[in-house]
Amino acid sequence: MTRWALFVAFLLAALPAHVLPAVAQQAVRVPLEQGGRTLQLAAQLFPPAGAKGPVPAVAIFHGCGGPGQNTARMAGLLASWGYAALVVDSFSARGLKDVCGRNWPTPADAAARAADIDAALAWLARQPGIDPRRLAFMGYSYGGGVAMLRALATADVTRPDEPARAAVLVYPDCALADVLGSKLAVRQPTLLAMGALDDWTPPAQCRAVLDRVVSGRDLVETRVYDGAHHSFDALGLPVRYLPDVGNRSKPGGCCGAHYGAHEPAWKAFVADVKAFLAKTL
Repeated sequence: MTRWALFVAFLLAALPAHVLPAVAQQAVRVPLEQGGRTLQLAAQLFPPAGAKGPVPAVAIFHGCGGPGQNTARMAGLLASWGYAALVVDSFSARGLKDVCGRNWPTPADAAARAADIDAALAWLARQPGIDPRRLAFMGYSYGGGVAMLRALATADVTRPDEPARAAVLVYPDCALADVLGSKLAVRQPTLLAMGALDDWTPPAQCRAVLDRVVSGRDLVETRVYDGAHHSFDALGLPVRYLPDVGNRSKPGGCCGAHYGAHEPAWKAFVADVKAFLAKTL
């Protein structure tokens, strides 16, 4: 990578999220009935430019640090490929900003947040210009673990609702799937994208989950990118060690992990997501 390219990548990573995509954004609210009250989830809708007719859509769910450049960047890419993209903020309506510290989200927190996926897909299905039969969801890190709770189901329990057409789990916190039981079913085509060197949400945890899948295993595609740590898509940010973050892969859930960009993994990931969505949506 040239010095100029590195400089540009650093600037992009440093820009506010709303500056990154080249498409217009719309601030929207996604209603969610939970705990006897209605939460209004803040979200950003990225419509595809020049779209004709109903378009497919992808709902995007952030990691433990909240929405950021990576989710906005992906939403902009999706819009450029002809998809509507909805970046959902699961935190602000709940009074949260960052949950990456020692008080790592519990499985109960994840189960409550999984309802955000249902609400976002239902909201997208009601929007004019969006094809309700071609919806997908995508989660990163903690959001990827939450998304896994919707991508998978307990094998002997049939959910009455229609699943989305596709799911993308990006370096997901697969340990959250432990609550689903010992026999699992995959509900739709699902792509798992992970870094081989990830010590925050390690691929071994996801392999252990997939070993419990007894129905629909052929619907799962996995990509493990050599040389990549957690947040390999954080363009411009060198790999560093965070000593105080919660880490479910360590005894007691604490503490420490590496994260940072790996450009070859990012490029391969973008190509993999584009190809996966093209054949599933």
